Amino acid sequence: MHRLIRKLRPRLLSWLRRSRSGQILFMKRFPYKDIKRATDGFETIMYTNSHIAAYKARFHDGGVVLIKEIRDYDQGKDVFYREVQLLGCLHHRHLLALRGFSTGHRRFLVFDNIERGSLKEHLNDPIRTPLNWRTRLQIAIGVVAALEYLLLFNEPPMYHVSINSSSIMLDENFNAKLSDVGLQSSGESYVTVPHTSCPKDCMGQECGNIMFQLGVLILELITGQSSENGGADLVQWIRESRFCSSIHKMLDPDLGSSYDSRELKSLLAVAKLCVRCGDKPKASMQQILRYLRKKIEIPRD
Repeated sequence: MHRLIRKLRPRLLSWLRRSRSGQILFMKRFPYKDIKRATDGFETIMYTNSHIAAYKARFHDGGVVLIKEIRDYDQGKDVFYREVQLLGCLHHRHLLALRGFSTGHRRFLVFDNIERGSLKEHLNDPIRTPLNWRTRLQIAIGVVAALEYLLLFNEPPMYHVSINSSSIMLDENFNAKLSDVGLQSSGESYVTVPHTSCPKDCMGQECGNIMFQLGVLILELITGQSSENGGADLVQWIRESRFCSSIHKMLDPDLGSSYDSRELKSLLAVAKLCVRCGDKPKASMQQILRYLRKKIEIPRD
């Protein structure tokens, strides 16, 4: 299977380039007043960083969506439109779909349904029903599948992606949706610029950062603990030589005894591999996905 994908990849990428080189993708443009009304005056922040503020919003049709304000982005409109078109061409079950955008004195991206909110809300909010073990496994595999798509089946690969419980949204069926992809802040390399230093199987420095984030996310799913400060406490725990003897202390109490110990060990093995990879990952995202699907019985996408 691995050899077959390598053989077909150039043809798939060639088809993607042809499909993206045509007319500008039709994307709805939202007036600023509609953005402000839908966010209730930018009231509910889902997550924020130096170049993005993401808000929960509801339009008149009743659907709950995610609206991201792009900050610290000094590029002209043409560059912004190209980036929007690139994001609009991304189609995967575990990526939050782009619905439209807004430009002017402030720039916004409008994404699809986030009916169940963020993963962080479900892990940290005591009012919400805890996520069961099967759902957590489904989320982990969904995130890895999305990363495989971004890194292997896009030209250039999408290396700018943030993976944490705040930026992963859940749909009505608890399918994970990556929401923080593309559109770099100023001063960083843009998503449209190919990274020639990283091989196609993604084993370079950019992928090492993504792998580390994935490892921390998996630890969040297992422990139910927040990854504040980059998940330093979680990373320190799994890097310890005798972490296996303390698994029962770190496991999320909300799981009770409903988890499968063999699946837990497989998930921990992936997390440990990811957080220890440094700038030179020892496995590709495709290999990790194949390993998880072999070890864990979850229906495939």
